[in-house]
Amino acid sequence: MTSTIILVLAVFGATCVEAVEALTLVVASGTTRGWRSALEGAASALVLLVVLVAAIGVPLVHYVPIDVLRVVIGGLLLVLGLGWLRKSILRASGHKALHDEDLIYANTVAELGSGDSAPRKARDAIGFTIAFKGVLLEGTEVLLIVLSLGASSHRLGLAAASAGAAAILVTAVGIIVARQLREVPENTMKLAVGVMLTSFGVFWVGEGSGFHWPGKDLAILVLIALFVAVTYGSIRYLRLILPNPSGSAAPVESVESH
Repeated sequence: MTSTIILVLAVFGATCVEAVEALTLVVASGTTRGWRSALEGAASALVLLVVLVAAIGVPLVHYVPIDVLRVVIGGLLLVLGLGWLRKSILRASGHKALHDEDLIYANTVAELGSGDSAPRKARDAIGFTIAFKGVLLEGTEVLLIVLSLGASSHRLGLAAASAGAAAILVTAVGIIVARQLREVPENTMKLAVGVMLTSFGVFWVGEGSGFHWPGKDLAILVLIALFVAVTYGSIRYLRLILPNPSGSAAPVESVESH
């Protein structure tokens, strides 16, 4: 039960983060190049991602030995989780600019709309491509997390459902608030998801290697607590060695996916 709850939270949180980033590009594309092309591009990318989950996830669950799957996928989760944690720690400590979806939106709108005084077409190739690439690139990381957590625990359906619920929630909120994406605590969510992915990665590598964790699934909570402590200590230490003597955070970043 413990691992199931954490799995749902990790997939849901990661999908929310990636969905916000994808939504930023879709909204920017729709407002500048036309909504029809932007929505068609986003829908095409979603269909492709669903096909990939079915094509890759089902064989993984049914034909790959569970111990091999857990070691390989645990390693993948460690790579993903530590990457998210590293950037989140640097942002929280002021060594890396914060991620601002409003600024990314404004820059994307400026780039898409610059020098284009012609009337909008019913279908716009640029608008379609921007939306398609945005959803596909952000969705690919969600795909990896869904396949990793779902296949290693034989809960692929649950992981996919959690991702789908998060995508629907972000889309619904996006329709309401549109451009006010800074209200989503994205940087905090990335740090929390990074902790969960890293903890799962260590847990599955140990399981697949034959290590018997004390307390079984409850060991995941201990790993999470450990990584939270390490993260907090790292942030505190890095704040003490800020290159800026005033200790002020770096300026907000303009364009970066993670």
